[in-house]
Amino acid sequence: MDKDYGHKPVLLAECMEALAIRPGGTYLDGTLGRAGHALELLRRLDGGRLVGIDRDLTAIEAARERLAAFQDRVTLVHGNFSGLGPILAETGTGPVDGMLFDLGVSSPQLDEARRGFSYMHDAPLDMRMDESEALNAAEIVNTWSQEELRRILFEFGEERYAPRIAQAIVRRREDRPIATTGELVEVIRSAMPAAALREKQHPAKRSFQALRIAVNGELDALPPMLAAAAEGLKPGGRLAVITFHSLEDRIVKQTLKTLATGCTCPPQFPVCVCGKKPKLKLAARKPVTPGPEELAENPRARSAKLRIAERI
Repeated sequence: MDKDYGHKPVLLAECMEALAIRPGGTYLDGTLGRAGHALELLRRLDGGRLVGIDRDLTAIEAARERLAAFQDRVTLVHGNFSGLGPILAETGTGPVDGMLFDLGVSSPQLDEARRGFSYMHDAPLDMRMDESEALNAAEIVNTWSQEELRRILFEFGEERYAPRIAQAIVRRREDRPIATTGELVEVIRSAMPAAALREKQHPAKRSFQALRIAVNGELDALPPMLAAAAEGLKPGGRLAVITFHSLEDRIVKQTLKTLATGCTCPPQFPVCVCGKKPKLKLAARKPVTPGPEELAENPRARSAKLRIAERI
């Protein structure tokens, strides 16, 4: 593994197996990150092509450098996978042999303090994956209503103390804006009971997850992306999706199940009138998860789940 690129990509061998790579095929990595999965995929191609998408321009530039040896068969796109259909059309990418989406925040984003993703570093309250977007975490924290803050903390972070934290945020910002991640962590801590502060998990983890999802519209993008992915695969083409928390995984699981379901007419109908045909078949009912060796090497992989489907 190249020493300059952080952790080994999550579920790397499992993803390569899931994609059933054809050396001359065309593949898409919809969440390029630092191109760890993409690099391994390209090493397995012989005359094939890879399209890589990321909404983080820093990631695109890092990937360009890392994949330089394969530049003649790589197309890099700065964009959001929510626009997957148009991206495939604009790049002239016909039906592809496989698509991979790793929905985690890349380690460099977490580790680069100035991006404001981490509760472990004091930095401007930002959390934008695409720094050209207008909405950032500071705007949400300092301008959204107490009820809206409570809702996103509860729904996106599954934070049981969401009402208390939302109230504490509003009370604090009446005095002065909350400008940094460190200030926000302090407010979150102040709102939580002593027992919660003694838990193994960092008290701000769920709230920071919720804000990151809200800033980047992560959950809203999943169903249209998965539908476009199913349309963009060749028959027999594989779709591999890695999720990192239960909300994401639930949406991916349900959307893939819908795309793998045919007729939805009521059972009492003598013949099908809806005409709905399944687009995908699920490779397995249960997701693939990291083994003990990977977890020892990369603790951030512990919540990863890989779901696999195949175009019919």
